[in-house]
Amino acid sequence: MLLTARRKKAAALGYNAGKDKAPKVVASGAGTIAEKILEIAKTHDIPVHEDPNLANLLSSLQIGQTIPPDLYRLVAEVLTFIYDIDDAFGLKRKK
Repeated sequence: MLLTARRKKAAALGYNAGKDKAPKVVASGAGTIAEKILEIAKTHDIPVHEDPNLANLLSSLQIGQTIPPDLYRLVAEVLTFIYDIDDAFGLKRKK
């Protein structure tokens, strides 16, 4: 989950290791929609990572679109952030 500081933008990523080649955008929006995405994330204890540039890039993709290879490194940094949080709190990841 990502957002920008000016007009909030948010994008949620999903990844199914057995099915997907790379993470894909499962939700995206700006303004009120971004706020709703963030609210849902908070309700479900989904970590939020703030990166305005990446949020802008991801929110320009279509829902269901796999992230392009040039974003792999940036998204890997977000996944590392999430895994570190999971490990810090002893949370198990879905396989």
